[in-house]
Amino acid sequence: MIILLVGTAGSGKTTLAGSFGRYLEENGYSVAYINLDTGVERLPYRPDVDVRERITARELMAEGYGPNGAIVESYDRLLPFVGEYTSEILRLDRGRDYVLIDTPGQMETFLFHEFGVKLTENLPEPLAVYLFGPEVLRKPPDFCFVLFFGLMIDLRLGTTTVPALSKIDVLRGGELEGYRKLLGDVEYLTARLKLDPSTQGLLAYKMCSSLPELAPPTRVLYLSARKGEGFDDLETLAYEHYCTCGDLT
Repeated sequence: MIILLVGTAGSGKTTLAGSFGRYLEENGYSVAYINLDTGVERLPYRPDVDVRERITARELMAEGYGPNGAIVESYDRLLPFVGEYTSEILRLDRGRDYVLIDTPGQMETFLFHEFGVKLTENLPEPLAVYLFGPEVLRKPPDFCFVLFFGLMIDLRLGTTTVPALSKIDVLRGGELEGYRKLLGDVEYLTARLKLDPSTQGLLAYKMCSSLPELAPPTRVLYLSARKGEGFDDLETLAYEHYCTCGDLT
């Protein structure tokens, strides 16, 4: 099973790769780890494939690139080797129960660069987990945004994409239940948005109203990499994705 961890910088992809991988190993599964981030300094897991063996953002910054330019240039230089990385991931997929792919910290690098698209389109039915933290969810239109962005990742990469609220351990009181209601019930979210008279609210209302037609219902994951919360749900959902017994609802 190939799981692709996608999300903005700071959303917890690398931490989740390490802690979920340990959870799987403790439950008897064999796990391969793939690091595709040229800018990361330390990893909480031992990668079986590591793009930093070929190039790092730090090396390019020493050549005079700025931080953002170094990241983009690193994937320009990795692009000729995307076939090799794909072949190695496929080899590991045949020999391990799970392959966890940790994508770049700057999500746009993976989504908009040809490297990410070419690699993903040659993988057999990867499951993309789109991580976002609670700090981006401040008002109802934000909930519409993250649900739609998951759909955009699906469109761009051609993968089944599951939204996942990370860092739920930082939430207090009944905050998580409120987030579950807005993320898990599109009709409820749409009704809330209908009451928002702003231009932003109107746009979000129209977008969320179309979600049931654009995509089948997919349950949202609620995860804490620090405490291991939601790992059983992620494991179950990954299993359902790779067999015929579930539809991810």
